Amino acid sequence: MSRIPTTPSLPEPTPGEHALSQHLAALIRAEIARAGGAISFARFMELALYAPELGYYSAGKHKFGAAGDFVTAPELGPVFAQCLARQCGQILAALPNGNMLEAGAGSGALAVQLLLELERLGQLPAHYFILEISSTLRARQRALFADRAAHLLERVQWLDNLPSAGFRGIVLGNELLDALPVERFRVGAQRVEQMQVGWGDNCFAWREALANEALRTRVTGLDLPEGYVSEIGFAAEGWVRSVADILEKGVLLLVDYGFPRHEFYHPQRSSGTLMCHYRHRAHDDPLLYVGLQDITAHVDFTAIAEASTDSGLSLLGYTSQALFLLGCGLDELATQVDQSDARAYLQFTNEVKKLTLPHEMGELFKVIALGRGIDMPLAGFRLQNRRDRL
Repeated sequence: MSRIPTTPSLPEPTPGEHALSQHLAALIRAEIARAGGAISFARFMELALYAPELGYYSAGKHKFGAAGDFVTAPELGPVFAQCLARQCGQILAALPNGNMLEAGAGSGALAVQLLLELERLGQLPAHYFILEISSTLRARQRALFADRAAHLLERVQWLDNLPSAGFRGIVLGNELLDALPVERFRVGAQRVEQMQVGWGDNCFAWREALANEALRTRVTGLDLPEGYVSEIGFAAEGWVRSVADILEKGVLLLVDYGFPRHEFYHPQRSSGTLMCHYRHRAHDDPLLYVGLQDITAHVDFTAIAEASTDSGLSLLGYTSQALFLLGCGLDELATQVDQSDARAYLQFTNEVKKLTLPHEMGELFKVIALGRGIDMPLAGFRLQNRRDRL
C-alpha cells in the first residue's frame, strides 16, 4: 500500500481513491522488485501520473477546477483563451490552411474557448488536433465540445501520438511540460547521485545511486554546492525535440511555470522545485497518495530553448504570462466589458488579477515561442521579449 500521511493538512482519500492508490502502489512495488530494490524517480513519476487506468492522468479522478485538485488558467474563465486566440490568429493568418495541435488538453476548456474565439476572429484552423492519452479526459473534452461548441466538433480530432512530419501550424502546450517526468539528483561530496524510489517500512522511500553519465554531465556543468537537490527535465527536452522533428512551418507555443536556468538553480532553491497538488492543497512530497495527486516540477526554460534551437527551431519569444496577455490585447478586452453588469465585471477583474498579478500567475508563469519558417514579430512579445535572459 502507498504511504498515507497523518498530517491534517491533507484530506483523507475516499475508500475508492484509497483502493486505486493501493492498486497502483502494488504495480510500482513490483517494478521496484524487478529492478533490484529501486527505480529512478523519473520512472516513479511516470507510473504515478500515467500508468494505464491507474495513474493520476490516466484514471477517472476529477482533476481540474474547483471540484478537482488545481485550477489552470482556462478554468478561471475565457480571458486567457481570448488573448491566446489573438496570438494564434496572427500566426494562422500567415499560414493559410494551417492546423492547431494541443497537447494535454485537460478538461477541454482551452480548446473550446480558443476555437470559439478564433471563429469570432475569422481565423479558425483547418483542424484542431488534441493529443490526449487518457480515454477519460478525451470523453470529457468531447462532452464539453458537444455542450458548448457542437458545430466545431467536425474540426476536432483526437490523437494518440504526434503526427508524422510535415505539420504546418501551431503546437500548443499549456501546463504540459511541468507534468512530464523529471530526473531528481543530489550533489554529493565526491559524486552526483541520482534520486531513486524504493520501498521500506510499508511506504515508498528515497534511495540514492551513482548518477548515469548523462545526468552526471549535466549536473557537473551547473557547478552546484554539495547537498544541492533539484531536477532535470530530460523528458520535456525530448518532447520539444519530437515537435521540432514534425514541424515543417509554424510555432510551438508553451505556457508553464518555471525559470531561466540561472534562476532555476538559484542557491536559495536548493531543495528543488517538485510540487504536488491534492484537493487544492500544495505540498512537496511526491511519494504520498500515489496516483491520487498531481506531481509537477518547474520548467527550466533555458533547457527548452536549447533543445529546440539545437533541433532547428528559432527562439521567437520568451516573456511572462502577464506581459504576453497584455501584448495580445488584454487591455482591449477590458474596454469591451460592460461595467454596468456588476457580476460580469467582477468576474473579469478577478480573472485578470489571477492571470497577471506577480504574486499570482503573472510572473511565475512564462510563455515561450519557438518556430520554423516564421519571421514576423509575434504580438504576445511586443511589450517585452526576454530572450536574452535565457
